Amino acid sequence: MTLWYEPREILIGGTWRRTAEVLGVEDPSTGEIWSEIAAGGAAEIDEAVAAAEAALQGDWGRMPAFERGRVLMAISRKILEHTEELAFIEARDVGKPLKQARADAIAMARYFEFYAGACDKFHGETIPFLDGYTVYTLREPHGVTGHIIPWNYPMQILGRSVGAALAMGNAAVLKPAEEASLTALAFGRIAMAAGLPAGALNIVTGLGEAAGAALSGHRGIHHISFTGSVPVGQLIQAAAARNVIPVTLELGGKSPQLVFEDADLEKALPFLVNAGIQNAGQTCSASSRILVHRARYDEVVEKMAARYAQLRVGAALADLDVGPVISGKQCNMINGMLDLGKDLTLAGQGVIADDAPKGGHYVRPTLLARVNPDHRLAQEEIFGPVQVVIPFSDEDEAVKIANGTDFGLVAGVWSENGGRQMRMAKRLRAGQVFLNNYGAAGGVELPFGGIGKSGHGREKGFEALYGFSVLKTVAAHHG
Repeated sequence: MTLWYEPREILIGGTWRRTAEVLGVEDPSTGEIWSEIAAGGAAEIDEAVAAAEAALQGDWGRMPAFERGRVLMAISRKILEHTEELAFIEARDVGKPLKQARADAIAMARYFEFYAGACDKFHGETIPFLDGYTVYTLREPHGVTGHIIPWNYPMQILGRSVGAALAMGNAAVLKPAEEASLTALAFGRIAMAAGLPAGALNIVTGLGEAAGAALSGHRGIHHISFTGSVPVGQLIQAAAARNVIPVTLELGGKSPQLVFEDADLEKALPFLVNAGIQNAGQTCSASSRILVHRARYDEVVEKMAARYAQLRVGAALADLDVGPVISGKQCNMINGMLDLGKDLTLAGQGVIADDAPKGGHYVRPTLLARVNPDHRLAQEEIFGPVQVVIPFSDEDEAVKIANGTDFGLVAGVWSENGGRQMRMAKRLRAGQVFLNNYGAAGGVELPFGGIGKSGHGREKGFEALYGFSVLKTVAAHHG
């Protein structure tokens, strides 16, 4: 079966329909408009929230947990049936190489598979109390949840956010990023075909300042999940605060990998480079800082530079190492940041392929050495394929540098010393710490989120279900 979807439509209450206005969708590989999406706004968000509330009062709200699990499993299977089509759409829409887009589609299916299995296994508990009482807790859905997802990993973040919310029995209103909405719309067709009841998922595309603002401040929303930039996250949290509702924020990062003198470099090197250039560096958990013990510093820089020299950048469908960044605006921002590093040592760069379309938004992956930890390029999130390499002398200095930014999302440690691994895991200020690896192949089961300006709350794994549910305590006095 071929996946068919109409990008100019939005999904409300099980019905697809158009809006009066549309927005152009740019192909980052060429800079040309290749599709259009509907420009929804406050009126459409109102209707979507009402449809979600109706679903909670109807078939979706009355559905037993095990039946919800069967629906989510059916969604997972249908995603896998359409992996290649979803990968093609994502590659064109976001600019990532096909192999990365394909991995994202498979990961989205895995999220729905995981949460399908969790639906009827997330329980309350009984609490020992006074004689004559039975006390127990219930885990209940918030109600209508709002989901504002970014353009860098539309499929993966839809899976981890919407999948967990639906598993707990919430009804969702999804607002994808205007730069990359197409796989979300295709997913809507898949979910409906898999048997998801009308209104359980509603999708409204449009500008952030229109549809996004309306969703984050809507009085009918009971929880918001947002992944994106710190400034927008602050706006969303302020809007949610006016309605006193919880928010899960997954924001930026300046994540370090710490390479100690006893590190196994053959194992570490692929992770050191790939974690910085995957998706053209447009990843919140990208490892943009490489901290290296002085005894191995020159060796690590030389070997990373050699890998950088082999990196090729080109159109998404060419399926090279790195694709374009999302837009001309993003390209200019990255190059502007690189201009701040003209005083630094340029250790290595990738190459833009000769056949890369001239209108595409291409940035050469760049490795900078001898960087002071206080330099702006070592402190601020660049969100592009740029890594800085910083030397350290001992554990204390490594921890000071690693923890010396406003962010705290992910960290990696490379050492064969088990005691050091445990010390670093405890001392590093990050929501995830990886020992002799980085990213753990995505880890659908692993709670993910940050501290500081990297946000709060957790997604992925069972921990996400706590965030998408409300705890109710029932105390029965029976004598």
